[in-house]
Amino acid sequence: MLQALSTAATGMQAQETEIQVIANNLANASTPGFKVSRASEQDQVYIDQRLAGSLSSEASFVPTGTNIGLGVRTAAVDKVFTEGELNNTGNPLDVAVEGDGFIEVQLPGGQIGYTRDGSLRVNQNGQLTTLDGYMIMPAVTIPSGAENITISQAGQVSAQLNNSATPTVLGQLQLVRFVNPAGLQPYGQNLYLQSTASGPPQIGIAGQNGYGTFMQGYLEMPNESVVAEMVNLIQAQQAYEAGSKATQVAAQMMTDASNLVKAG
Repeated sequence: MLQALSTAATGMQAQETEIQVIANNLANASTPGFKVSRASEQDQVYIDQRLAGSLSSEASFVPTGTNIGLGVRTAAVDKVFTEGELNNTGNPLDVAVEGDGFIEVQLPGGQIGYTRDGSLRVNQNGQLTTLDGYMIMPAVTIPSGAENITISQAGQVSAQLNNSATPTVLGQLQLVRFVNPAGLQPYGQNLYLQSTASGPPQIGIAGQNGYGTFMQGYLEMPNESVVAEMVNLIQAQQAYEAGSKATQVAAQMMTDASNLVKAG
């Protein structure tokens, strides 16, 4: 009965983690470029009271064993990098990545980050940045007075300068891929960092060799369904309540057994 208490508690802990993950998904239901997370659980070790195939007599074997599980644990919380829907914003500096790839970002201290959030802005020096002012790499500078800024599907940034009818090429946006994007380390601010698990960054041109393309005037929305998240939340809540009930039953059984011993 003591074991039942701790086993049920592991289930409650796993469901608590599940609810925290779902809550974060729901909180980011309108965050551009956000990728939904999923918690994965594994059962823990077993107590083998009788092994399958052990002798039950000199001439027969036990067909099935008696194995008592010790609960569950959260094995991983994975980011799911499926593509979200594209939302037309009409802002010429908004750009969505349609397909595979991340935009490279220069972080403070020289660190490099990667994002799917193409909410680009221009800083005081005319450089393209994220909403937090982090420079897009490779750097692209838009001169003062530039008109009709365009970003092609291949990432070429152009604008009309000095009332010229011919657009001037200002720079080239690139895309970065990883062998295992799920291994990227979430940084916050819609950014990810390279890790050993993700593999090294692979830089390429949009629209070539399997890289995605840029869509000017669009933002990629989260790749989640609020309805599906609510269903998952209800299931996790019910599982948590079931674990709580199991602990109550085990505790009551212990009390009953203690009372019987005292009465004897």
